[in-house]
Amino acid sequence: MLYNFEERYNKLIEKDGTSEGDTERKTLFYILAGNTDLYAKADHIYNFKERLITPECLEGETIDLCSSSRKLVKLAYNLFNSFPADVIDTFYVLDEDNFNLALNAIKLRFNKTTI
Repeated sequence: MLYNFEERYNKLIEKDGTSEGDTERKTLFYILAGNTDLYAKADHIYNFKERLITPECLEGETIDLCSSSRKLVKLAYNLFNSFPADVIDTFYVLDEDNFNLALNAIKLRFNKTTI
């Protein structure tokens, strides 16, 4: 079943038990929900049981990520806990939809917009 963005986002928030004020996790889930490829791989990108990111997924051994998906994951991790990411390089490789997703995630993280 294919869900829309809001349904995917709410499922991730619920699965994690994210609190209302946790903008870091909300931003991470915003990016995962906004990209269907990343949403399908969410359990490999984020450990819901331990409530931790899984940066080893970026090494390409657990999941296959295209370059733009890898950049979005790095950005999501950066917004979550300052994981190293080259934001300018990230925006350079994104198509228009993912560019807007990334930009809106940054706005969400810094409380400049709401979902």
